[in-house]
Amino acid sequence: MAELFPSDSERSAAYIALGSNMGDREQLLQQAVVCLNERPDIDVLRLSALYETDPVGYTDQPAFLNMVIAVQTTLKPLELLRVQQDVERLLGRVRDIRWGPRTIDLDLLLYEDIAMDDEELTLPHPRMMERAFVLVPLSDVIAGENPLRNHVAAAAAAALQDGKEGIAQWKTINWLSVSGLSGS
Repeated sequence: MAELFPSDSERSAAYIALGSNMGDREQLLQQAVVCLNERPDIDVLRLSALYETDPVGYTDQPAFLNMVIAVQTTLKPLELLRVQQDVERLLGRVRDIRWGPRTIDLDLLLYEDIAMDDEELTLPHPRMMERAFVLVPLSDVIAGENPLRNHVAAAAAAALQDGKEGIAQWKTINWLSVSGLSGS
């Protein structure tokens, strides 16, 4: 099991869900990925396709674009969460309505095989197995050695088959073209 507090040289695998339904959704998702990857303590490894999804919870709002990224990081889980919140603020996130419209949303889904229930962070993400807009892109990028891989893939396939949540692949993106936005 991974340590809750990795050493500075240890790199841990994590999966982050991204969503946007305000403004230029695709551009905002790409900017968030670039912002994370530009940090010396985070390396973006893989990106899912982009999926257009119906809103869940508060439904009187535009459709979302969602994706999931796989990263390696030397940050501890709460440090990574705070970096994600900084990126959200940088890209104009305002928290007015629970599950309401947003320029960008970054959710830490998994961090190694750590299970934690803290006031700020619960891992694995408590609702990820209920949401096709998380499961489908997560199944695109989850690594073969992750013990949840088969469970996530089965749940994603079931969610798509049930058709209970509106989700459609919107676009595939090339990580090299996204990372080129930063000039690196």
